[in-house]
Amino acid sequence: MPILTEPSVAVHRSFLAAWDEAGPDQERWMGARSIVGDEEEWSREQAEDPAEFARLVEVIRTEADPETELPPDLVHQTVLWFVDGSEWLGRLSIRHHLTPALTELGGHIGYFVRPSARRKGHATEMLVQSLPVAAGLGIDPALVTCDTGNVPSRRVIEAAGGELEDERHGKLRFWVPTRTS
Repeated sequence: MPILTEPSVAVHRSFLAAWDEAGPDQERWMGARSIVGDEEEWSREQAEDPAEFARLVEVIRTEADPETELPPDLVHQTVLWFVDGSEWLGRLSIRHHLTPALTELGGHIGYFVRPSARRKGHATEMLVQSLPVAAGLGIDPALVTCDTGNVPSRRVIEAAGGELEDERHGKLRFWVPTRTS
């Protein structure tokens, strides 16, 4: 059964295959650009090198550390990968607090499922598994957004208990409870 877990070098080959599936317009979901320090970017070719991939994983992990300095317009985020054994299926980010821009457009939680793993319930399971993590970060409820025309993502959010608040700037804004009691 797939689980949401911290990024790990154990899924290196599968991560690269998912990157190939994602294509250039979805590269940001692969964690190819760090929000830490000088906002370093990794190319697909760089990530092939096991040492560079290990460095990418480590930088992604530091994004959650409150001691890590970030540019003033960015927030700490916990990035989790959805894996089934050594198979990388997707990525989820939990932003620790909301900036004005995240309140309008991005929300607390964003997710991506690799194209070959879509339409199998993974996005819903990822979001559901992330809610206790968000609660542990003091987030309740979590703001989760999707494009107005993204019906599959809307269904994912609603399946996780999301209540539609409104539409802003072409985004639907849902509040999802993170605590079960």
